Amino acid sequence: MDLRFGITVIPSASERSDPAGEARHAEELGFDLVTVWDHLHGDRPSYETWTLLTWIAASTSRISVGSNVLGLPYRNPVVIAKMAETLDRLSGGRLILGLGAGGNDAEFEAFGLPVRSPGEKLEALEEAITIIRGVWFGPGFTFEGRHYRTLGAEVEPKPPRPIPIWLGTYGPKGLDLTGRMADGWLPSMPYAPPPVAREKLKAIREGGRARRARPGRDHVRLQRGGSGGRRCGPRTRPSGGGRAQRGGRAARRVRGRRVHVPELLALRGSSRPARTPGTRGPAGRPRPRDVDPRLGPVGE
Repeated sequence: MDLRFGITVIPSASERSDPAGEARHAEELGFDLVTVWDHLHGDRPSYETWTLLTWIAASTSRISVGSNVLGLPYRNPVVIAKMAETLDRLSGGRLILGLGAGGNDAEFEAFGLPVRSPGEKLEALEEAITIIRGVWFGPGFTFEGRHYRTLGAEVEPKPPRPIPIWLGTYGPKGLDLTGRMADGWLPSMPYAPPPVAREKLKAIREGGRARRARPGRDHVRLQRGGSGGRRCGPRTRPSGGGRAQRGGRAARRVRGRRVHVPELLALRGSSRPARTPGTRGPAGRPRPRDVDPRLGPVGE
């Protein structure tokens, strides 16, 4: 197994906070991914998630950036598709698109947005993924769903690579959806500690066996990320190797600020030789493994 490490920076807009500075320091320490959560409603000053991710991407050069996770009701799926294509292109293929059905109903109710039942949330999430990939990979995409519809929607330019979509799901139907349609699973440690996560991964794998090949994809890939649960001290920096210790909640001080340290665990390594990040594929386009050679298939 390949281990990848990342941090979740808090999108605080207080005078004492510097999320972009924390991301730069994480990159210097050798971390692989920095994520930002998506809670726009509240009385504490905070940055909007996608704007902050863009600023972080512009402030770094190697580390991947991801949403942890976007609350679907906040943004239309076609708009998300366009946002993701733009950020992935401008960042040199460093985006991981984390999506969630929207767990905090109070946030959406306060903003006058749809408040859906649990079943409706998963329906909407599946429709959104279908639309996002539909406009990424095809011209004039038309879709008629219960929650979303498009009529000849066009997004240009098309992504230069299949942008990975990770889902934050927990229930049986959500885990099945992750296995069928997602590239990764991004649970929170309080809701899915390691013993629980192992059981949930079984449901994801069952969904993965039933999934079919999608346009632009040659392998099924699934990665698991987890928010919280690791402390990386000076002797166990990600760039220096060593073993990751399991169990317990953890955080790391990055320039004096407390940030969550998620574990990013590839379920199985690549079956192809690793390439140097940044090398180009056919027609000058980066391939998924060129962008991150540690991505690998977990099953068909």
